[in-house]
Amino acid sequence: MNYGFIKVAAAVPHVQVADCSYNIGQIESLMRQASEKGVQLIAFPELSVTAYTCLDLFAQQTLLKNAEQALLKLVNDTADLNLLTIVGAPLVTDNRLINAAIAFQSGKIIGVVPKTYLPNYKEFQEQRWFTSATELWDKTISIGNNTYPMNSHLLFTSGLIKVGIEICEDLWVPVPPSSLLAMEGANILVNISASNELIGKHHYLRSLICQQSARCMAGYVYTSAGFGESSTDLVFAGNGIIAENGNLLEESPRFTMQEQLIISEIDVENLQNDRRVNTSFMHGASTLLPEETIVVPFALSETSGDPVLTRPIDPHPFTPSGNALKERCEEIFQIQVAGLAKRMVHTHSKTAVVGISGGLDSTLALLVTVMTFDALGIPRNQILGITMPGFGTTDRTYTNACNLIRSLGVTLKEISIKDACLQHFKDIDHDPSVHDVTYENSQARERTQILMDVANQVGGMVIGTGDLSELALGWATYNGDHMSMYGVNGSIPKTLVKYLVEWVALNRVDEASRATLLDIVDTPISPELIPADENGNIKQKTEDLVGPYELHDFFLYHFLRYGSSPAKIYFLAQQAFKDNYDKETIKKWLYTFFRRFFQQQFKRSCLPDGPKVGSVSLSPRGDWRMPSDAMATLWLKEIEGLK
Repeated sequence: MNYGFIKVAAAVPHVQVADCSYNIGQIESLMRQASEKGVQLIAFPELSVTAYTCLDLFAQQTLLKNAEQALLKLVNDTADLNLLTIVGAPLVTDNRLINAAIAFQSGKIIGVVPKTYLPNYKEFQEQRWFTSATELWDKTISIGNNTYPMNSHLLFTSGLIKVGIEICEDLWVPVPPSSLLAMEGANILVNISASNELIGKHHYLRSLICQQSARCMAGYVYTSAGFGESSTDLVFAGNGIIAENGNLLEESPRFTMQEQLIISEIDVENLQNDRRVNTSFMHGASTLLPEETIVVPFALSETSGDPVLTRPIDPHPFTPSGNALKERCEEIFQIQVAGLAKRMVHTHSKTAVVGISGGLDSTLALLVTVMTFDALGIPRNQILGITMPGFGTTDRTYTNACNLIRSLGVTLKEISIKDACLQHFKDIDHDPSVHDVTYENSQARERTQILMDVANQVGGMVIGTGDLSELALGWATYNGDHMSMYGVNGSIPKTLVKYLVEWVALNRVDEASRATLLDIVDTPISPELIPADENGNIKQKTEDLVGPYELHDFFLYHFLRYGSSPAKIYFLAQQAFKDNYDKETIKKWLYTFFRRFFQQQFKRSCLPDGPKVGSVSLSPRGDWRMPSDAMATLWLKEIEGLK
């Protein structure tokens, strides 16, 4: 099962200008290397059969005749290879010369795409030799003794895979052919190019390719001329770039004297999901002039067993690394602060009430509240940080809660819930030595009642602390910590909460607060509803009960973001966590995730308001609308059958 992946390659061969025999030998060699690595689609640069820099030699019969013969020889000599190959060559049609991309497979040419936009710059004067696709009348072209389809709107199809081709300059115009091809169905876009190097050009080119792949919700395979092209006036550094929906998957080094073959996998299932979900994707097609799309079938080479991926699978898709993490943290806090500030202003609240446990979620909520008050010019001491020790509260979390509230300049209030809960147990005739769900949830609801009532006393607002991961698993007490007046963390997963708190510790607070925050980051995640062990340490560790949050966040991301099946998520998780979890562990927690996700929808159906931060959210008002009584049978059955 390939799970929607197609293995693609961008190749940059050595060339010799006007030496067609040499050039096709280099192309064939790279084709065979790619085939051995399981590549299913490979692209070579513009005019790679002759080299791009032949200039007025393109008007010579000898070159054109040998280019056609070399092309046919290349096709014939690689008849044993099943990969879809795209090369560039000059071809004659209707008494005109075209700059063409030729697609062939298994010894047969299946289609020819002529270049549409011909540059006429100082260094590129293609209009001197070639004719644009817009000026061609014929829809077929003769090569050797056979005739093949020719059109700028050829769509090469094999099942889910639909390949569209454009050539170099086509990408740089306001409405590239690839945009039209995408709306005609193409999900893999190929650009064979010959782009010279100039200062700053490469950065722009790379951003252009990533942006086009994002706008088209497609994979984009780009390859450009390299070493061997004439350096009379220009230098060609050799660019191979593979992108998917705005993300750069693979890139070749430039200015190398070596031939290049870069390989990656494009996830067509994910692309198709995005197109289905984004219903505006196809709306633009209604304003376009109708184009005659010619569908050309081909047989995608099949791979046995699961695909072997060269692209990395990020185990923490919610948390970028390096400088991107810093930027992400800053942006998230700005979104959270903007959301809470609007609600504070709208409700005329001058006070906020936050229950502080000494854990990650309540810490993040307090930090957001502090930043919001700073932004609104309200003194921090008008924030009421309430710590509510109970039967499972440990010295470590209690101390951290109090220290953090004080060091941030927030007003501290301590209200123990022990006596109230014991009275409640007596009222409902519950044995407090029985540490069951009643014992646990009573404490959570008592804390929520305190927060709500104190907020009423001071005319303030209760700030919710629950995060996205807890909502996905239903790891919250209904009408307990599940409820608030505004939930600032509701679309932030647990794995990201940790990084946000750590980022604040390292960048935004004084030494005293930093020490407390870093200790909170290192504290095991726990609701602390069960008494501590004999040494006073946390006994009830959440991840021992529901599984590692990094796994659940991974499952959640791929399930909601791409609509991935359990089988695909299981496959991807094995790639992402191969050094941390075995297959049995992943399968166990995957089953837990889907079971709990379906069972706990009723808690998500009545969530408090809160700001959406990322592309994955569970708000019942927009992002996730699911019946509370939907059955998980199909998903659980699929998981049971996984090997």
